[in-house]
Order: sequence, then structure tokens, then C-alpha cells
Amino acid sequence: MGDLRIRTAGPGDLDAVLAFWKTAAEGTSISDDRDGVARLVARDPQALILAERDGELVGTVIAGFDGWRCHLYRLAVHPDHRRRGIGGALLDAAHERFVRLGGRRGDAMVLDRNERAHHAWRAAGYTPEPQWSRWVRPLGD
Repeated sequence: MGDLRIRTAGPGDLDAVLAFWKTAAEGTSISDDRDGVARLVARDPQALILAERDGELVGTVIAGFDGWRCHLYRLAVHPDHRRRGIGGALLDAAHERFVRLGGRRGDAMVLDRNERAHHAWRAAGYTPEPQWSRWVRPLGD
């Protein structure tokens, strides 16, 4: 296998990222469409981080920073490439971004039922905070 390349996504990557998430991500989001990802990349061109090996997309993470908090979303590694350090490399890139921006603590959205992800997040130094719950309200139509 070739070397792992970590880079930020650009407008030309949107369709590949959306297709990748259908294979590699756990669950779907209301924002999993071309317009949603295009808005993310346009608003914060450094937020969507990709991992490629031999030109193939093998991992993603969204490292969003709102000026106050560091949020991680869509950490996903292709099933055929898991347990090879790709998730860790993506998180390292996200953490470096957060530190450059002045962030102090990262948080991650992780599905309760995704046990595999729990192990990966714990290995990266994250712990759940049971006193918090995510409250959601869809906007628009």
C-alpha cells in the first residue's frame, strides 16, 4: 500500500465524499447532500479533512470550529481500510487544526449504538459525558 495522504476537501470532492459516506459512515444526516457539503466547504474550506491512499478516498473527518468550540463529525474510514491508523491520522490533523485556531477541547458526535466507534474514540483519548444530551430541531421545511 502507498503512503497515506491527508488533505482538505475542495468543491471537486463533494460527490466522492457523499458516495464514500454511504459506504463508510454510520447512519445518515439531514446535511448529507451536495448542497450541505458544498456550504461547509465554502464557509470553512479547511474543515473537511480527507485521507487518501493510492489516490483512493479511505477516510474523512469534519473538524468544525465556531470560534468557541471544536466539533468533530463524520469520522469515517472505509471498511476495507480500518485498523490501519487512518482514523488516528485524521484526528491528528483535526487536533492540529484546532490548536492552530486556538481551540482548547474537542468534542465528537458518536452514535450510542456504534460500539466500534466507541473503541476508536476512547483510543484517541475521548470519553463520553453522560450528563449531556444532544437536543435537535430541524430547521426549514
